[in-house]
Amino acid sequence: NPHSEKLSTLKMSILLNIYNVCVLLLFEDMFLLSQIGNTYNIPIRFWILDSHPFAPPICFLKPTANMEISVGKHVDAQGRIYLPYLQNWSHVRSIWIFYRKILKKLLILNSQDNPLFFLGVSGINSKSWANHENKTVNKVTVVGGGELGIACTLAISAKGIADRLVLLDLSEGTKGATMDLEIFNLPNVEISKDLSASAHSKVVIFTVNSLGSSQSYLDVVQSNVDMFRALVPALGHYSQHSVLLIASQPVEIMTYVTWKLSAFPANRVIGIGCNLDSQRLQYIITNVLKAQTSGKEVWVIGEQGEDKVLTWSGQEVMSHTSQVQLSNRAMELLRVKGQRSWSVGLSVADMVDSIVNNKKKVHSVSTLAKGYYDINSEVFLSLPCILGISGVSEVIKTTLKEDTVSEKLQSSASSIHGLQQQLKL
Repeated sequence: NPHSEKLSTLKMSILLNIYNVCVLLLFEDMFLLSQIGNTYNIPIRFWILDSHPFAPPICFLKPTANMEISVGKHVDAQGRIYLPYLQNWSHVRSIWIFYRKILKKLLILNSQDNPLFFLGVSGINSKSWANHENKTVNKVTVVGGGELGIACTLAISAKGIADRLVLLDLSEGTKGATMDLEIFNLPNVEISKDLSASAHSKVVIFTVNSLGSSQSYLDVVQSNVDMFRALVPALGHYSQHSVLLIASQPVEIMTYVTWKLSAFPANRVIGIGCNLDSQRLQYIITNVLKAQTSGKEVWVIGEQGEDKVLTWSGQEVMSHTSQVQLSNRAMELLRVKGQRSWSVGLSVADMVDSIVNNKKKVHSVSTLAKGYYDINSEVFLSLPCILGISGVSEVIKTTLKEDTVSEKLQSSASSIHGLQQQLKL
């Protein structure tokens, strides 16, 4: 290959685990940069993954000992590079085409106001980037321009929660549903395809789902995981102190995947879980069945779908027999309610309101369930949680000892964990 002489080293690594992925090849080369009238050779690394060419390489700057990475919009403290070209990956089959393109884009980037590295004074650029995030207004990002993404955007906009609301439409051309939003120009709403538009968000909401034609359930979930592998690290870099709220399906597994890929603390990665079902159930008990209770003592917890579980808090609001009868009647009414996009959007907006405005309100959301109900595996299940600016500040523990509830939650945890073990992160 005519470009092979440009590579200073070529290493092959088998089953090397970095960022939870399997790496097949490691390329290292010198990247020629000009800065302040001088020319520097900067080592750069490309990690080619086992999913190539369907997933982008992971790229790192490796400055020499007398240089320091300028942490900012496109580079993190470890030197990992985040560019729209990498995030909007188009299945480039030739690594040499990729190599030429990425070098060209890095040269353009370094010529702009934010250099990739600097000499001498340590930490100035990194500090200004971090400080900017703490001074921003209430900014929220919705990832995905499908029906659910639009519903979340409209609900959050209607409630006036965010000073700035970014909708990332990742679809090609006009395939997404965002054109009408652009035509009618909602106030404080920005529509973009550039992931860096999300920078310094307080909450990042994932609504995207892969539209692959895979047959098996595992293949469908894996296609979602592959998409998240490109999205999550970049979005986590752009909003390093945000709360990541997952509405993509299956929500329990995709919340776990996001937690692993982002390296965020578990309290700042949550799924929408059974929040909508819990709010509906509480409304049915109080306003439809006219029960002599506020309804706030009952929650839908566990796994979304048919395996969800109803539980009461430890407060003795009525006899156990009355609780069982009321629960059965309420669940019968709840089962006929579908989960349409606009309903989920309203539920998501309510959770975002609790987070952004630090309301300390209780929601049934997907959180790390290890240690609760004798669950020993790293799985996310819906539990009643207090939500605030840092995500989950407390998990509400019920004092009632219900063996059937524990058994159902442990069964859900086991099946979810089994599927997670088969995924390639």
